[in-house]
Amino acid sequence: MIARLQGTLVEKEPSTLIVDVGGVGYAVTVGVAMGARLVLGSELTLSISTQVREDSFSLYGFNSSDERRLFELLISISGVGPKMGVALLDTLGQTGLSRAIQDEDSRALCAVSGVGKKTAQRLLLELRGKVMPVFTPSGVPAPSKSPPVQAEDPLRLALARLGYKKSEIDRAIDGVERAGGDQGTISQRLSASLRILSGGSL
Repeated sequence: MIARLQGTLVEKEPSTLIVDVGGVGYAVTVGVAMGARLVLGSELTLSISTQVREDSFSLYGFNSSDERRLFELLISISGVGPKMGVALLDTLGQTGLSRAIQDEDSRALCAVSGVGKKTAQRLLLELRGKVMPVFTPSGVPAPSKSPPVQAEDPLRLALARLGYKKSEIDRAIDGVERAGGDQGTISQRLSASLRILSGGSL
């Protein structure tokens, strides 16, 4: 079972990377936001979750082993598949997802593409008490209050996680709204925001 890959990024699509490791190209599924910030030709190390099904063998890539373990905890819940698990982590991040669970913030969870009210409630019920002690980066529980950016719009949190400044985030969100894309899913809005910030057009 593959748990880690270190190699060169030779191809990428919005949610799929081809990582060359010693002449062998591995297809790895990642979040859209994560894929957007990676550069072709760069060296990278990914923590890998290998998912084997009857008709498939799939690799899912993450920045750290903590993210990978959280992903595997997510997909152990009934109704949460790999696609949703990746979307939850890619949109909210490890810390944001932990805070949403701790604060029972179903609104933040429902903002993620594919997550409905019933699934959000199931996540809150089954992850309560399991996430915070293990998956916070410092090992210290996060504050009980969710940050304002998460309460207002998970898109702001996702862009902030990618290192964008407030002025850049405001510009991106304004551009998405002007283009009429503010009613899309969080994943669609994130993709549109990244295109604006990279100088592209919608």
